Amino acid sequence: MKVLILGIGNVMFSDEGVGVHLCRLVEQKYQFSSPEHTITFVDGGTLAQRLIPVIAEYEYLVVLDCVDAQDGKIGDVYFFDFENVPNTITWQGSAHEVEMLQTLTMMDLVGDRPTTKIVGIIPEVVDDTTLELTPAVLKGSVVMESVLLKHLVELGFTYEQMNNIDIQSVANLSCLENR
Repeated sequence: MKVLILGIGNVMFSDEGVGVHLCRLVEQKYQFSSPEHTITFVDGGTLAQRLIPVIAEYEYLVVLDCVDAQDGKIGDVYFFDFENVPNTITWQGSAHEVEMLQTLTMMDLVGDRPTTKIVGIIPEVVDDTTLELTPAVLKGSVVMESVLLKHLVELGFTYEQMNNIDIQSVANLSCLENR
């Protein structure tokens, strides 16, 4: 099975970029292997619909992104199947969240959407131009990382930690990445 880990968000706006930062972190921090599966990490930024040809190449998708949820607190982490989105998820945190939802829905209409899981976090700051993540999102990103790793093991991957890089270090280098 071809698995895509897709980080979504704008890295220039603090917590808004956590999905991209986490995607890069996991790609850099761990080495994955599986006798039957492949894994690819993609920084999807805020491309939304322009990602359709990329996403359609895969059989399984894990989206890392910000979400908004009724009665949720900043830093709360959610993990769910796209086909069974909890009623509390509102997708109103930023414009790209709604665009990503629309992208996945459009792919559904034509039968191109792979099995899709979402690992999301409620952000605090999404409009200040800074690479600094807030304390609540830094703490929640550790939970997101753990949820993602556990799920990849459930899919049949093994992994080895290659270094001890942290998400803020990855965020600090985001603008220097040439991807």
